[in-house]
Amino acid sequence: MVSIKSRKQRKILFNNPQHQKRKSISAHLIEDLLLKYDKRSLPVIKGDTVKVMRGSYKGHEDKVASVNVNRRSLEIEGITMTKADGNKIAKPIHPSNVIITKLNLTDKWRRKKFERGLSEEVKKEIEKEAEAQIKQAEEERKLKEKEEKELEEKEETKEIIEKEEPEKPEPKKKTPKKEGEQKTTTPKKPAKKKETTVKKKPSTKSPKKPSKEKEENK
Repeated sequence: MVSIKSRKQRKILFNNPQHQKRKSISAHLIEDLLLKYDKRSLPVIKGDTVKVMRGSYKGHEDKVASVNVNRRSLEIEGITMTKADGNKIAKPIHPSNVIITKLNLTDKWRRKKFERGLSEEVKKEIEKEAEAQIKQAEEERKLKEKEEKELEEKEETKEIIEKEEPEKPEPKKKTPKKEGEQKTTTPKKPAKKKETTVKKKPSTKSPKKPSKEKEENK
């Protein structure tokens, strides 16, 4: 029995056990899925594609990143808010403000619930769609693993190169001079004058012969 009083309704909502809280995080299906599965609403899980119908992010359509059961809220990819320090975090959105446009069928327990009371043709379509989604998820997982390995290899090569390279001495920092301080300069010694000695070049002229008159007088 559910009470009409809002006070008691809130009390039941917050004091419910975990499995009942999880069921309350549900959203309506789009018209195509409603006619296909003959269900109006379903609990939202990680991987479902939803569209925001109300609020400042109205019209935004993307996958569900996570589901918070205690706070009864969803985190959708691409919807963020900035904190006072400048960091971006995911903005929580209430499940009543979204509509499910594509279901995540990789969970076998969820597929069993859909298949109850449905025709065999619809069951086959569900299985085919589930196989395609599982393959796509595996491909995405492999791509992520490759990217992580490439990043690790790059980091290892950087570390090896840094170890091999010799450490360069750090340049000496010039201490800033305070105001009022005078430059201390050492007095320069007077430069000595170089003594210039002129060397006489030897004469290349031949010695003069005595004249004949001098020889005769002798």
